[in-house]
Amino acid sequence: MDAASQTVHPLKQAFWLGVEHLGAPAVPLSQLTVGIPVAPSKIVAVGLNYHDHARERNKTAPKSPLTWLEAPTSLLASGGTIELPYTDHRIDYEAELCIVIGKRAKNVTAASAPEYIFGYTAANDVTDRTIQDSEGQNARGKSFDTFTPVGPFVYSGVDVTDIPVVLELNGETRQNGRTGEMIFKPAEVVEFITKCTTLLPGDIIITGTPAGVGNLKPGDKVVVKIGSFAPLAAEVKAA
Repeated sequence: MDAASQTVHPLKQAFWLGVEHLGAPAVPLSQLTVGIPVAPSKIVAVGLNYHDHARERNKTAPKSPLTWLEAPTSLLASGGTIELPYTDHRIDYEAELCIVIGKRAKNVTAASAPEYIFGYTAANDVTDRTIQDSEGQNARGKSFDTFTPVGPFVYSGVDVTDIPVVLELNGETRQNGRTGEMIFKPAEVVEFITKCTTLLPGDIIITGTPAGVGNLKPGDKVVVKIGSFAPLAAEVKAA
């Protein structure tokens, strides 16, 4: 189905708080600009969550989820432009499945975690690898403005147990993994995070990337494809 035949129903509130139609007429998607589909109080990231990526980074796979926070101001809508602050740094793409939380979650078990997940979308966890490696921590190198493209849409009621995680750079496939290869599955990640941190409706968790990460350069076009989700696209330029 193409955008010309799709319609959008105005809602009374953010969709992750409950889908309740406003009653206004539906609007053709082709007449709208699709923005950032989430508004999180925080972005929680999971690292080294695929064995093959841990190997390519010469790291030992963690025994429990490796997590940190990223700045919500790093979010970018699909079709936007990733701005590279240091063109002499290695700045990498990372295709990732993104969890969208639907209700307040604290001390959630893995068994009950699906009740707290509204849906899923695609993310590109752009990383200044030069900063990350020199500082030995993750937050700053991943929190520059425009470094977290997400979207374009959020999908609920989907099975993400074993779907493709693909990244194309300038039309060439660079990452080609599957969510089934995750070390810690989405429900386990939610359980681990909510042991210490309360997740709020609209918060997002980016769940790690498969092998094949590589450098972005000005002029690049990068596309993330998760399962049958709409592609998440971005262009790259020097800041």
